[in-house]
Amino acid sequence: MLRRRKEAYILLVSYFWYIVMSSDHAKNLPVRPRRQRLLREERHRQLLDVAWRIAREEGTEALTLGRLAEQAAVTKPVVYDHFATRSALLAALYQEFDERQNLVIDAALAASQPTLVGRASVIASSYVDCVLEQGREIPGVVAALVGTPELATMKREHEAAFLEKCRAALAPFARGVTTARLCGMLGAASGLSAAAASGEITASEASDELYETILAMAARSAG
Repeated sequence: MLRRRKEAYILLVSYFWYIVMSSDHAKNLPVRPRRQRLLREERHRQLLDVAWRIAREEGTEALTLGRLAEQAAVTKPVVYDHFATRSALLAALYQEFDERQNLVIDAALAASQPTLVGRASVIASSYVDCVLEQGREIPGVVAALVGTPELATMKREHEAAFLEKCRAALAPFARGVTTARLCGMLGAASGLSAAAASGEITASEASDELYETILAMAARSAG
């Protein structure tokens, strides 16, 4: 009986010693930082920022949902929860660019001189500056939009809204401006901005040439 009690006592002491030592050991282990979960809006912003970076550094062709998940260090289902398809991702990028461009142009027009020279200068410089601020990735995003009918329609709708904005800004000086002439101005704006983004010409050259194009269009439409 005495022997059994002694063995039980030894087992009990050994058990408590094990618990104490395990606890001390755990305290000394490095604490792994908790993986912080972002709010949905924050995650959406992060994914867009990473998508822009991929387009800038690797080209729009490399921008797939799988590549985005890899670079953002998230699982594919997280990306799919925000962008069901690659087309949806491209549409979100273009939408963001278009909203930023509208804010810049609206603010510049509001602060411009109410003259043809003032309006033409603002439209030209704002358009080129917006493209250059986004970087060389935006021409690739715009080109990718044309490949899908739904995205091409969205692009045309945004462009039409921009043309109407320009028509309203130039109306006091060019009441006869036609949609065809505005489309020609937009084509020049896109081509000059893309050339400036790729380094073929300078930003000043692009803005100056677009400015002259707008003045010429207004002169033809003044009657």
